[in-house]
Amino acid sequence: MPKTEKIFSAKSLHYFLQLIDTMNYTQAAQILGITQPALTQQIKKLERTIGVPLFGQIGKKLYLTEAGKQLQTGAIRLLDTINSVVDDIQEFTQADKGTITIGMLENITTKILHLFLADFSKRFPDIKIKVRYFKREDLWHELDNNLIDLAIMYLPDNTKKNIVDLQQQYRYSEIYKDRIVVLTHKKDLESGKTYPVSALKDRKWVAYPEEFYLSQLMRDYFGNKHKMDVPISFSSTEQLVSTAEGNDYDTFINESYYEAHKKEITLTPVYLKPEKDFSVSLVYRKGKREVPRIENILAEFKNFLDNYKQSSKLEEK
Repeated sequence: MPKTEKIFSAKSLHYFLQLIDTMNYTQAAQILGITQPALTQQIKKLERTIGVPLFGQIGKKLYLTEAGKQLQTGAIRLLDTINSVVDDIQEFTQADKGTITIGMLENITTKILHLFLADFSKRFPDIKIKVRYFKREDLWHELDNNLIDLAIMYLPDNTKKNIVDLQQQYRYSEIYKDRIVVLTHKKDLESGKTYPVSALKDRKWVAYPEEFYLSQLMRDYFGNKHKMDVPISFSSTEQLVSTAEGNDYDTFINESYYEAHKKEITLTPVYLKPEKDFSVSLVYRKGKREVPRIENILAEFKNFLDNYKQSSKLEEK
């Protein structure tokens, strides 16, 4: 090990900075809990290594030399870095501290997640939760590059089928099943019934942008034979519904949103044949479970979902 690495320890730099604070060997030694000769020896070692004095003296009064001022700046930076690394390591190894970043697909609104995060934050106040919203490709990019810890998205998703094998690189768990609900102005369609796409082939649509998951599913329904006529598109589900209601346009949303807002929606809800379920799922990289706070939130979320589903079944009965 090089000589400088042995002497420029965190301890010696701490002693050096403490002497600067007091500019008095006796006081600094008392604060540090060491003898004055021990402190003097540490400072002299630093000066021998650098090759120039760090402190000068006028009478009994100490002052910092130019070399001392430069070392002071470097020592503060080094100790800040060391402390930051130690904090990061301690945060990594603790289940009840740190930050968890959750990425969500733009048009997913899930009451369950909001309820869970509110409950989790009360019980683990030292864990900070950051929720950010993304488009599908951007959400996968964030996951791939470890910029977020967890993702809430629709599955199955073929966005990355030629790039990554979901089974090999990721873990995922289903939060709940969902499906598309078409909201239509057509008077001859009955609420809650299922129809072939041909029953809606001549309609104009307010739709999500083409890259959105639900838009892709609708294009799969219509295929090349019945191309959708989309004069207007929005990324906001609320704007989709309000615009469709204010015009003679139809639209489509996920069933979970409809169930949460059906009292406010005036359009007729119908389903398409064949019915295609998809799931809102929690997705994360395999290695994330090695982080205690991530393992903690995953376990807590599973327990919360189990209790929530059980409560829902009891309410239905």
